[in-house]
Amino acid sequence: MEFRAALHRLALLLLMEAARSWESERSEMQSPLAAFGGTVLPRPVVLVPILRAGLGLLEGMLPLPHASTGHVGLYRDPGTLRPVQYYRRFPAALSEAQVLVLDPMLATGHSAVEAITSVKKAGATRLQFICVLACPPGIAELQRAHPDVPIVAGAVDPKLSDKGYIVPGLGDAGDRYFGT
Repeated sequence: MEFRAALHRLALLLLMEAARSWESERSEMQSPLAAFGGTVLPRPVVLVPILRAGLGLLEGMLPLPHASTGHVGLYRDPGTLRPVQYYRRFPAALSEAQVLVLDPMLATGHSAVEAITSVKKAGATRLQFICVLACPPGIAELQRAHPDVPIVAGAVDPKLSDKGYIVPGLGDAGDRYFGT
């Protein structure tokens, strides 16, 4: 439960950091007492967690009003450390949306690259990758494949283990989140 609660809090902080770069428009609004000026988002927001660990970040970002959710299901082949896609489902009109691809860990970068490639093929053009923890090899791989996609990371650890885990890292975020 501690890990889940911490991941939800971190997700909201990462969302706020990501939103700093989003377009906004000035809008006139009305309170019960007077008119005032404010800002609104001109485009929809779509949250796309990479299943299953990305669901922990999604839960923390759901307070975002009117956000839609898509999903990319990937698992990492233990021998090759390459992602295998088993599921994908996205809301319509991704081309108009601000899309956030969510995964707590950016380790090798292969899953992030696969998920972003899938989202782009579905029409997304305004993307960000959101993670709690990244490492230099994963950052380099994602930037090589998708240099147009900003990475919002809570922290960067120095290296990967021979099994492709971030060191010192957090362990398997999905296993910790779901207690498996």
